[in-house]
Amino acid sequence: MGRDVPVVVFSRGDRRKYREKVRRCLDVLAQMLRESRFDFERPLTGLEIELNIVDARGEAVMRNAQVLAAIERPDWATELGQFNIEINIEPRELGGDGALRLENDIRARLNHAEERARSQDAHLALIGILPTLREQDIGEGTLSANPRYRLLNEQIFAARGEDLHLAIDGVERLDTHADSITPEAACTSVQLHLQVSPETFAAHWNAAQIIAAPQVAAAANSPYLFGKELHRETRMALFEQATDTRPAELKTQGVRPRVWFGERWITSVFDLFEENVSYFPALLPLCETEDPRVELEQGRMPELHELTLHNGTIYRWNRPVYAVVNGVPHLRVENRVLPAGPSVADIAANAAFYYGLMRVLPYAERPEWSRMSFQAAADNLATAARHGLDARLYWPGVGEVPAAELILRRLLPMAQEGLAAWGVDGPVADRLLGIIEGRCITGRTGASWQVERVHAHGGDRHEALRAMTLEYIERMHSNEPVHTWDV
Repeated sequence: MGRDVPVVVFSRGDRRKYREKVRRCLDVLAQMLRESRFDFERPLTGLEIELNIVDARGEAVMRNAQVLAAIERPDWATELGQFNIEINIEPRELGGDGALRLENDIRARLNHAEERARSQDAHLALIGILPTLREQDIGEGTLSANPRYRLLNEQIFAARGEDLHLAIDGVERLDTHADSITPEAACTSVQLHLQVSPETFAAHWNAAQIIAAPQVAAAANSPYLFGKELHRETRMALFEQATDTRPAELKTQGVRPRVWFGERWITSVFDLFEENVSYFPALLPLCETEDPRVELEQGRMPELHELTLHNGTIYRWNRPVYAVVNGVPHLRVENRVLPAGPSVADIAANAAFYYGLMRVLPYAERPEWSRMSFQAAADNLATAARHGLDARLYWPGVGEVPAAELILRRLLPMAQEGLAAWGVDGPVADRLLGIIEGRCITGRTGASWQVERVHAHGGDRHEALRAMTLEYIERMHSNEPVHTWDV
């Protein structure tokens, strides 16, 4: 969840002052890492889930302010578009039946929110991209009222100097332009957080990078955008393009995109924050009064406001997070590759798969990332987003194999071992990882189910998408995993 900002106009002096302040924050972070100032008593997990708001016909409705007022809970917040909202689940431990309790808690919160949304003639949908979304639904007028989004929109377009070009080649081709960043609002995701120690952060981030592709292959749920069938996880290409501050000339020069997989394995969390400062100009150069050096010298832990704000405008698929809670700083890996949905059971299974792998891969005597190039991991992710479970992925010691085979033979046993190490009850782990296994055996993900149903309906594409979306929402509420859905 991004930080709220006021409505302001930035001067050249603001930008100079902000750059100096960010550099000071970076220096202080380096000192804190050297002095081991961080909290790490136990690994904690947390997540954020973004949702779409639709009407009784399955069409997007611009009603998030009214829906949030009706929900009236502090764990719910706005997202970029007026047809989006987000829920934030506080950190917790997974051991015992913690994963089951997490699933039940999410379901209870969503059921409450859905009941309140109905009072506003609206419904909630857990889906990577709302299939019924049309280009006329996307424009500056549909940005949420939060000043942060309008300011971000202004700054991205000031940096670009021209409209966004959305061009995605998939099963069909999308080629259009947008005059705001609102197409980004079409991307609704699940973001998984894992608190880790500074000493093990690099290993966890590197591990998260190599499993991003299998995650996406198994969880793909975004095959349609503006009526076109594109990639199995179109959300990734859309997000990359909808927040791109680079005109064509800067892309040709190799300037890095703000939605970024990265370009190398790291040895410290500092590498990522240093790259952010070195490679990316500020979008929101807002300075706070806190002097991080003074705070540290006086025994208080600095918030590093400017560094964390800057970090929040660089959308790595696995992002480093620095935060201070109750006066104690900590570090998290924020995993951002997963789409929302299809059901809460599917979300819980995706989380279990990720957290299980993250308990094993970072601690391997000979890490997998030491035996594959970074570019291979990046290529894997692009292939998985395009083809889902039909992708062929490279894995060390195996070579190029079908994604489903890699997950079934190599990764699910690792995830099972990892969940056992977390202390997750056996039946809970078996059920959740069984959902991932079921998708791989049947070949059915949210994306493939959507495509099959739209093709079955035939006729007018938008009407087929609308009918499929209503069927999807009905099944979503059953909380049956998607591989069991009939087509």
